[in-house]
Amino acid sequence: MKVLVTGGAGFIGSHLSELLLQKEFQVVGIDNFHLGNQGNLVPLNRSPHYRFQELDVLNQKELNLLFAKEKFDRVYHLAANSDIARGLQERDLDLRLNLKTTTAVLEAMASVKDYAPCKEIVFASTSAIYGDSEHLLHEDFGPLFPVSFYGASKLAAEAFLSAFAHSFGFCAWIVRFPNVVGGRATHGAILDFVKKLEANPEELEVLGNGSQTKPYLYVKELCNAIEFFIGRSKNNLNYVNLGVDSRTTVREIAEIVIAEMGLNAKIKYTGGNVGWVGDVGKFSYDLSKIHKLGWKSSTHSTDAVRLAAREIIAERKK
Repeated sequence: MKVLVTGGAGFIGSHLSELLLQKEFQVVGIDNFHLGNQGNLVPLNRSPHYRFQELDVLNQKELNLLFAKEKFDRVYHLAANSDIARGLQERDLDLRLNLKTTTAVLEAMASVKDYAPCKEIVFASTSAIYGDSEHLLHEDFGPLFPVSFYGASKLAAEAFLSAFAHSFGFCAWIVRFPNVVGGRATHGAILDFVKKLEANPEELEVLGNGSQTKPYLYVKELCNAIEFFIGRSKNNLNYVNLGVDSRTTVREIAEIVIAEMGLNAKIKYTGGNVGWVGDVGKFSYDLSKIHKLGWKSSTHSTDAVRLAAREIIAERKK
């Protein structure tokens, strides 16, 4: 099978590409290095079954040419802006990098006519589509009112995936991620705390009051879950929450990072129930759908945070 991974030099994209190569897929990665990193490609380039091309997904002409040339069997669309807070300052960022990149990929799938077109797409969605809710969030929960531009753009992208799937006979898998952690991270609380402590080992500023509580899933488990879901769901439109039953507070994350760095820093909280406008302080997934299919995370949320902290700290020492 030949597959395309958009955002292939990114955090999740590079980890997923490693798994796909282990399955003996032919993998083509593309990235414009908005958040991707050349270093993430080093282990991938060792494989004779991997090729990378620097390409902006929003360049429709070049994207169509790539599809026509490579004749992909499936697309894993991970190219996106994943920095939720940044989307508040640059309000067209999520529109361009989350929604328009998705419609560009779908257009390439639908428009290239000189061969049997690619009809399978896996889309990285998010818990942010559900908005700020205290309810247990199952896949058919609604109505959906996101509180961030990130969540709004991902929800709109899901709608376009549904329309294209039904209009062109595509098979789409929508996988709604929780907070994902691990080495090669480009953003997030763990990396943010590490950077702050590198600058000031005596004190760590934490946005909010530390009570924010979310499930954190280790990136390699996420990648395995994606492939598990694809293998067991074959409708035109398939969608699922991926996550872990346990949750971790921001206070715990801060304490873990301080301990893993061997410091005795004081934690200073800015106050409030959320870290920034658009942040969701607490959420909990209903995972019964993926559990019934037979997949369950083997790593506790807090253990995933600790493992990710160790990996990120080690990477920054190189």
